[in-house]
Amino acid sequence: MEEDLRILTKNINIEGLTGIDIYLYSGGYRGLRKALKEMSPDEIIEEVKKSNLRGLGGAGFPTGVKWTFLPRETDKPRYLAVNVDEGEPGTFKDRYLLLNNPHLFLEGIIITCYALDIHVAYVYIRGEYTKPARVLQKAIEEAQREGILGKNIYGKGFDLDLIIYKGAGAYICGEETAMLESLEGKKGWPRLKPPFPALRGLFDCPTLVNNVETLCFIPMIIDMGGEEFARIGREKSGGTRLFSLSGHVNRPGLYELPLGIPLREIIYEYGGGIKNNNRLKAVIPGGSSSPVLKAEEVDVNMDFDSIAKIGSMLGSGAIIVMDEYTCMVEALYILVRFYAHESCGQCTPCREGCGWMEKVLKRILKGDGRIGDTENLLRIAANILGNTICPLGDAVALPVQSFINKFRHEFEYHIRVKKCNIESKYPFFID
Repeated sequence: MEEDLRILTKNINIEGLTGIDIYLYSGGYRGLRKALKEMSPDEIIEEVKKSNLRGLGGAGFPTGVKWTFLPRETDKPRYLAVNVDEGEPGTFKDRYLLLNNPHLFLEGIIITCYALDIHVAYVYIRGEYTKPARVLQKAIEEAQREGILGKNIYGKGFDLDLIIYKGAGAYICGEETAMLESLEGKKGWPRLKPPFPALRGLFDCPTLVNNVETLCFIPMIIDMGGEEFARIGREKSGGTRLFSLSGHVNRPGLYELPLGIPLREIIYEYGGGIKNNNRLKAVIPGGSSSPVLKAEEVDVNMDFDSIAKIGSMLGSGAIIVMDEYTCMVEALYILVRFYAHESCGQCTPCREGCGWMEKVLKRILKGDGRIGDTENLLRIAANILGNTICPLGDAVALPVQSFINKFRHEFEYHIRVKKCNIESKYPFFID
């Protein structure tokens, strides 16, 4: 990627960047100073709108528009709840940002809270992220000592308290309302919507929920200007994003690339192509909950609208590559087993449907498949889709439908011949 197009990671290799002294020396908190000293809250919001920044936690909703949903006139306090649960399989971008540039994250939080008159922010971080939590806590303490966080920030009369809250490892708490329930000390069960968190969120107060990567772009937008940011990327998807590339590629890793870059280019140029010169078979383009793509579908631009047009989702930007030796029945079983384990059990279609699909797929893999199993899986998925409180049900139903519809011959071969038609080179054991 061209050096001048990287935004989040351009300074990432500077030694000591996690410390506030080096962060300040490298230009850190410049966006915050500009926001507090030269701009009004409305001007900040307008700049974010101009940037065409979209939520990078998965939904892709325009960030500036989302900010305006918080009511201006209210007698209740407003809150910011930052979602650092990052439980989507294949996704590892937020962890990277916290470990390598925590002050950029803090700067984004402070600017956001100033723009929206928020004085208390919560960072909900998954319990397994012990090191990122330590790094972030140290950064908070450094910012407090420098007067950048806490009381009267930069003499502007703006106060902000920032609290880290560690989750307990439940994937469901990545859903925004389940996260709010967990923050309140309750079981992480998603809430019915409406009302939406912007009106009745944390502690029944107006709450903005944003993702780490989204907030990290805010200082850059303020510093460089929303229109300049929008020129990088696509018309309705401004800027860059972090793509988590994994699977059967020669160079897996995290790549910051402009939104709209072709998927094929990510796989073959940045990822170095398929391992052992094998052929590409399938790609999951946006984390495990996004419908799978066949090899002939990778000539698609990686932005929210382009991916949606071909029936998948950009989601968290987690690209999982599978080569010709991948058994798609096994791959789907692993995916469904994860969701069956992580379903909170609140909704009957998800609770019963996920477990049912897991059992059917396991039976097929063991050579005990029955005629009609593929149609049964599709019926179960259809009955889950759109019938649950939160998107976890859809997150398993959509991949099931796409795997079967695009690779039906593999599922039917498994059922008919009682074995796989792929001579897989990857060991797999059914427990």
